Formats: sequence, C-alpha cells, structure tokens
Amino acid sequence: MEEINPPSPSMITPHLIGRAGQLATLHLLVEQAKRGEGHLALISGEAGIGKSRLVAEIKTSTTRQGFLVVQGNCFPADLTYPYAPLLDLLRSLFASRPAATLATELERLARDLFPLLPELVPQQTAPLLPLEPEQEKRRLFAVLANFFTHLSASSPLLLIIEDVHWSDSTSLDFLSMFARRIVSQPLLLLVTYRQDEMHPQLSSWLAQITRERLAEALQLAPLSRNDVDMMLSALFDQRHTASDMRRYLHGELLNALYTITEGNPFFVEEMLSAMIAAADIFYDQGYWNRRSLPAARIPHSAQDAVQQRTQRLGEAARQVLTLAAVAGRHFDFALLQQLTGYDEEELLLVMKELVSAQLVVEESSEQFAFRHALTRQAIYTQLLARERTRLHRTVAETMEQLPPAALDAHVEDLANHFYQARRWQKTMDYAQRAGEKALQLYSHRAAIDYFTWVLEAADHLTLPPPSSLYRARGQAYETLGEFEHARHDYTQALDAARTAHDRTAEWQSAIDLGFLWAARDYAQAETWFRRAFDLSQALSDPALHAHSLNRIGNWHLNVEQPHEALHYHQEALSIFQELHDACGIAETLDLLGMTSYLGGDLIRGTSYYQQAIALFSQLGDQQGLTSSLATGTLRGPTFQTDTMVSAAGLARVCQDTEQALRIAREIGQRSAQAYALFQLGLCLGSQGDYQQALVAAKESLAIAEEIEHRQWQTAAHTILGGIYSSLLALPQAREHFEQALALARESGSLFWTRMATGYLASVAILRHDEAQAEEALHAVLSSDTPAQTMAQRMLWCASAELALAQRQPTRALEIIDHLIASSAQGTTGPSGLRISKLRGEALAALQRTEEAQSAFMAAHEIATAQKVRPMHWRICLALGYLYQTQRRNAEAEQAFAIARTLIEELAAPIADAPLRDNFLHLATAMLPHSSLHTPDRSVKQAFGGLTEREREVAVLIVQGQSNQMIANALVVTKRTVETHIGNIMFKLGCSSRTQIAVWAVETGLVSRSE
Repeated sequence: MEEINPPSPSMITPHLIGRAGQLATLHLLVEQAKRGEGHLALISGEAGIGKSRLVAEIKTSTTRQGFLVVQGNCFPADLTYPYAPLLDLLRSLFASRPAATLATELERLARDLFPLLPELVPQQTAPLLPLEPEQEKRRLFAVLANFFTHLSASSPLLLIIEDVHWSDSTSLDFLSMFARRIVSQPLLLLVTYRQDEMHPQLSSWLAQITRERLAEALQLAPLSRNDVDMMLSALFDQRHTASDMRRYLHGELLNALYTITEGNPFFVEEMLSAMIAAADIFYDQGYWNRRSLPAARIPHSAQDAVQQRTQRLGEAARQVLTLAAVAGRHFDFALLQQLTGYDEEELLLVMKELVSAQLVVEESSEQFAFRHALTRQAIYTQLLARERTRLHRTVAETMEQLPPAALDAHVEDLANHFYQARRWQKTMDYAQRAGEKALQLYSHRAAIDYFTWVLEAADHLTLPPPSSLYRARGQAYETLGEFEHARHDYTQALDAARTAHDRTAEWQSAIDLGFLWAARDYAQAETWFRRAFDLSQALSDPALHAHSLNRIGNWHLNVEQPHEALHYHQEALSIFQELHDACGIAETLDLLGMTSYLGGDLIRGTSYYQQAIALFSQLGDQQGLTSSLATGTLRGPTFQTDTMVSAAGLARVCQDTEQALRIAREIGQRSAQAYALFQLGLCLGSQGDYQQALVAAKESLAIAEEIEHRQWQTAAHTILGGIYSSLLALPQAREHFEQALALARESGSLFWTRMATGYLASVAILRHDEAQAEEALHAVLSSDTPAQTMAQRMLWCASAELALAQRQPTRALEIIDHLIASSAQGTTGPSGLRISKLRGEALAALQRTEEAQSAFMAAHEIATAQKVRPMHWRICLALGYLYQTQRRNAEAEQAFAIARTLIEELAAPIADAPLRDNFLHLATAMLPHSSLHTPDRSVKQAFGGLTEREREVAVLIVQGQSNQMIANALVVTKRTVETHIGNIMFKLGCSSRTQIAVWAVETGLVSRSE
C-alpha cells in the first residue's frame, strides 16, 4: 500500500471560512469590473479578523480570470510617509514584471515619478521643474491615476492596498479621487483597514467616502463558534487525527480557543502554531495527537503566542528578530547585514529559521517582512524602553552610512529613528528635511508630525523655534481644517515674531490669523486684519499696507458690505499704482471686479475684469488669468446673475470660461480647475446644455471634495441644484441646495448662505410648499434688507415668487419695482431677465395685460438675443397663456409651439433617460393640449413654423426693407418688428437678414423673380 505523506504542520487554514456573503459580494464586483464598471471595496475589521485572507481569495480568483493583480501595503511608520502605500504598490508591480516590460514602464514614467521612486529612474533622466506643493500633489495624482487606468486598458486590474489605518493622508486623498475616476474602468480597488485603530484623517476619509457613496463596505465580524470548529476540521484532517485528539479538538480545545480568541482567526492560528512549537500538539506516526495540556499552558493573547515561538529560536535568530522589529515591519536584508555584521550566508541561515518559525515572510530577494504586524508589535513591545532607544540609535546611525544620494530616499526613516533614539540634533536636521519634503508633496499630516518633532527637539536643546516653523505647521493644520491647532501655531508664530522683534513676521501672523478666522468668525477676522493694517502703517511699508487694505476690503465683501469693500480696494489700487506694482494692481483689479459683481453691478465689474485679464496676460500670471476669466462667467445672464443687467451673452461667456479651464489644467492647479468647472457648469446650464453642465459641475464637486475646498464645494452644490431645478428635478435640486446651505453655514459665508436660501425657497415654491419657502426666507430676510447685492436680490426674487404663489400680485409687484429701483442702472435702465419675467407674471395676475405683455416681450428679447433657452421657453409659456386671456389664439399657439420646440431641444441631448423623461413629462404638462391639425398649422409647418405675420416680415426682408419700413407697412412698432425678426432667426437657425432672405426664396415663400 502506498504510504500517505504526512500533512504540512502549517497552521494556516487551507480555505476561507465564515465569509461566504462577503466573498459573493466581491465576486459580483469582479464581474462588474470585467464589464468596465469599476468599484472601490472597503474591507474592515480588527487585527487578524481575516481581511488579508479574504483579499487573497479574490487575488487567486481574479488571476485565473486574467486580471492584472497588484498589491501595496501600509505599515505603522507610514502615517508620516507621503504616498507610502502607493510606492509599495508600484515597487511590487515593477518587481513582478519581466525586465523588458519594466524598462518600457520606467521609460514612460521616469520623469513623472521621479520624486516618488528615485531609485527606479535612470540616471540620465532630468528631473521635472519644481512646482508649488499643491500643484505637485495634483500632478502626481494625475500621473498615478492615468498610469493605473492605462494598465487596466489591456486587461482588468485588481489593485489592493492593505492596512490603510497606517496610511498617510496624502494617499487617502488620492484614493478618494481615484475612487471617483474608476467608475467607468475595468478596475476593482480593494482597501483594508482596522476599524479599531482609526486615526482622525482616516475617520474623515471614510465619512467622505460614505457620504458620496463611493464604496461597497464589507465589515468582517468575529467568527462564530461553529466557524472556529470548521477551522479546526480544516486544519486537522480527520483521516490523520486520532480519535481522542478529535474529541479534544472539537470540545475542550474549541471552547478554550473560542473563549480566548473571541473568534479572531489569526489568534486561533497563532495559538495553534504556538502549541505545535511547544510540542503540546504534535504529528506522530501518521496522526495528529496531543500531550496532557493544562489550561494555563494555552496562550491568552497573540503576545504569548509570539513569545513561545521566539523562545524556540536560536540566539542569533532572536537578535536579528529584535533588530528587525525596531527597523520596522518591512525591512531590507542589506540593512540587517550592516546591523549584525553577518556575512550573507550566515544571515540567510538566520532568516530561514525565522521563516520556518512563521514569524517572517520573504517578499523578495532583498526584502523581508513580519508575517503580521501583530507579530512585530508583540516583539517590539517586549523590549525595555532603554533597549528601544539604543536600538533605534543603532539603526539610524547604520542607515546614515548610506551614500548621500540614498539618504534623501530614507530621510523619513532617519527622522523617525533619531526621534525614537532621542538624538535631538539629528532629529532637528532630518525631521526638518522630512517636513519640507512632505510639504513639497502636499502631505500636510506628515509635515505636521515632522515639524512637531523639530519643535520637541528644539525644546530639548533649549533653542528658540523660529516663527516660520510655527507658521509652516499652522498652515498645514489650516489646510486640514484643524482650526484650534492652526490657531495655536499662528499665535505661537506671532509670539515668536514679537520676541524676535520681527515686525514683518508679526504682520504676516496677523494676516494668517485673519484668514483663519474668516472661515469661522468674521468679527475675529476683522480684528486680526485691522491689527495687520495697524502694523503695516507702523512699518511704513506701503506694499504691506495695500495688501492689508485688500484683506479688509475682501472681509467686508464676505459679510455683504460691498460699498465698504469697494473703498478699501480702490485705496489699495492707488497705492499699488504709485508703487508701479503690476502684480498688486492686477490682484486688486480682480478683487474690485468680484466686489462689483457680488455687489450687484455686472457692467462695472466686467470693466475691472477686462483690465485685470489684460494685466495678468502681460505678466504671464496664469493663475490670476484663469481666475479672472472664470469669474467673468458672472457677467452673463446665468441663473445666478439674471436678477441683474448682464454685460455679455452666454456664448461669449462660455468661450472665456472654457479658456480658463484649459489654463487651469495646463498649470495643474486643481482648485482653479474646480472653480472654472463650476463656472462652466453655471454657463452651460443657463444655456440649457444640461448634459455638459452636469458633467462639468459634478467634476468640479469631485475635485472640490478631493482637495477639501469647502467654498468650492458649496458653489458646486449650488450650481448642481440650479441645473436640476431648471430640469424640474426638484428632489435632486433640493438635496444639493440643502448641502450647499449646510456648507455655507459651516464656513460662515453670509453670501452663500443667502444664495442657497434663495434657491431653496424657489424650489419649495415649485413644490407648492409655500410654508417652507416662507420659513426659509424669514430666517435671512427682513423688511429692511437692501436689494443691492447679488445674494440680496436672489432673496427678494424668491420673495416675489412666494407672493405670486400666495396670490398676492400687488405685493409681488412692489418687490419687483423695488428691485428695479435698487439696481445699478436704476429705473431708467433695462432690467435683468428674471426681473422682467417676474414683472410680467405680476402684471398678468393683476390683469394689466398690455403692461404684462411689454414686460414679457422685454424678457423674451433678452432670452432670444443671449440664448438663454431654459428661461426662453418659460417666457413663451407665460406669453401664450397671456394671449389666451386676450383671445389672441394664433399668437398663443405660436408661443406654445416655440415653448414646445425649445423643451424638446433641451431634452434631446440628456443621456440620463429618467432625468430626460421626467423633464419632458413635467415641462410639456405645463402646455395646453395641442389643438387640431388646421390648414393654418400645415402652412406654418411647411415654412419652418413661422406664423403668418412672421412670414409677412420675411417677405418684406427679401424686398430689402428696413425695420422701420416694415413697421410702417404692417402698422406696428419698430420694436415689434425686431421681436418678429428675432423669432424668425431662432426658428430657422439663421444669424442674419441675408440668411432669412435666402431661406424664403429656397422654400418658395417668395419667388425668385421677386
């Protein structure tokens, strides 16, 4: 009979147990990824719960299905190591690929990845020019995202990042961005973390992921008692287990294991391994058996299991294991050689012993790692504090012997080891460099940690920290939204500046504190800005004084005081002009333009922006140029500015906004991209290009959330709400406006609070919830609130809509007339598009039909000339019903026909079928039922839908008559003729009288002889 080989003594469960539901979910996500529907899956649980094992199952499955599988890991020291898991993932990828493929990939990525992987870049590769930290971060994000999506083009891709509870915040930021991007890629991203070891930035990241519904969350609970029993059955094959041993396994041992491990599979395996190492369980003569085992001999924690296994090691192996535990979870063979002095053969024998004891695993020929982080931690915590300090010093001093070029790649490790070794001068040197490097990579959390070590080292060395160090850490805290920490550091920077009698640094600290408080308490912000103002006067530095004036001016604008803001900015402009400071002039012109726009004067604001744009162009200031071009969107009749007289049509405005977006992308500034995108969404949505508008606004929101720019998040939600409101998708509109309002309140922005409230009230009115609209407006609008600024006018327009909904047209008309009188142009100038439409509705409700028609026609002319199709069809609808009340049925039918055509044109490009169908259904339901097909309608359809009067006008155009001559011939006003010509051009798609004449001849409306 053939002898059966004994089973392996490895105590790793041969197959997955107790995770059927999670495995099924992951298989479903794999299938979706194969179809090009990417996903992020979050696998959470306590240490040892089986996250890695579940990932391993999916790795095996996807590899068989042709996926490219790449895995990266996080380690405890990575919290202060920017991009650590991504670097680990890339190194894993390059290490696993053939040499030829590796060379190709490196050639493609050498310049782009140089800051991250210098050891993989050919020496002849020239580094990229340095960028601002934020730009560098966004550039690297784009490089990494493009690289991974490129990999998925040839085969589906499974990316795995384990233990992100040890991840740096920069890597988490990347994962947020990447999760949004992979939804249409053949890519599955698996991320694991311990929910019981979450740091604040991970908690914040998870909240964001949950809020945006970007991930499928799989939380692993402890195994049940039955699952642990199944583990034992799988580990100890019944054919090779003595009967007494089987009773012990599924009785006494099962109870002990389940009680102590609480169903943690790693602890179960570790305890069983420890028992085998101690020979309490053994394999003899073809069967598993046991010794008499007192309960006390069973380890009560993973620490005990590791301790028993290490006791079986030789002295050399224990020493190497201890050094490795200090070096980190992930350690190099070469480093251990330097630390121990062993030759390669001696160290290899030791490493084989550690691998055999299942304490360490070999990851590559040059690198090893502890089998589990708990193993390393158990060994590390057994060391006395003095031992740890000494060993960290040994590791640090050994690493310091690396060549200078290699030191740069290990500056973070050196900072950590010298800090743990309490070598304060070295800590200051390396932690300062590590902090600066983290800032260059826009990794603020890591920078904070390193700068904190520098400050602690300076304290031990009794050295006064410079103001700049506190300021650098304060800026990092502010970027992360940690107000109190930022305030503390800015205050410390201020104190340090005062101690050093550095008045310029003191001024800078006051400005920093003012900016910080502006997001929370405008009264505090004013205090600090005015203190900076006083300092600038005492310093007699006109440039600092002008900058202070601009800050105070911008503060007044944020609290809705545009007149005061204008005064300060104009004074700053005069100073910069006297100094011939072109940069200061351009910056101030930009602020003056914004002040005018938000203050209610689009025409004056456009004049300032034209000057700013010209100067930014001359200076080559792309950042200033993209900002000014994007803000210029507001000069058009958008749904955010249509309460004012516009200074340009939407077609021209969109061209400038698209240019702003191109520039923002060229310079790689993500915040500028977010800004240009939501302005583009505003412009496109106001034109009725809904599909493109939604794409732009959603991309803006994604970027704003990615970079945690609260103001741009507020704006993007507002724009999305406006687009959905225009589409009559009121639940979605309400949701976005509510999010915008919540964000505005959190940031303390009175402007955005008023804007979002005005929009919300309008949506409530459309939903026939007048009570909610009234409640919302009452919270921010009183009878003495002016009607001057953009936000104030938004509120008063909503109030007029509410009065109309409550059948109070007289009150509505009073509000509208007040808005007209309060506009920058006053009662003598034209009115804004929305104001004209509202005035027509109020007059129609009062049965003042001729005045109502005049108001509607004024709105109609604006909408037609400036291509504001969403407002155009609504105006035509209102005109149609007005004509019906006058029994002017032909004209009513004409107005309704235009409205119907516009509705259908607006709906056609919308890709989202439910959204499109909902809009078509609700919009066409506002129209009266179509009349019978009459001969007159047949004639209209034959001639492009033109009415009889419009056809008469077209004939006279062919005859070469001017507008006044046509008016005389038809006995109408010249303005009426202009309206008819505008309608003809819109229906026919013409842009000139000549094109109308050609059409009339080609269609037979006029014979060629005429």
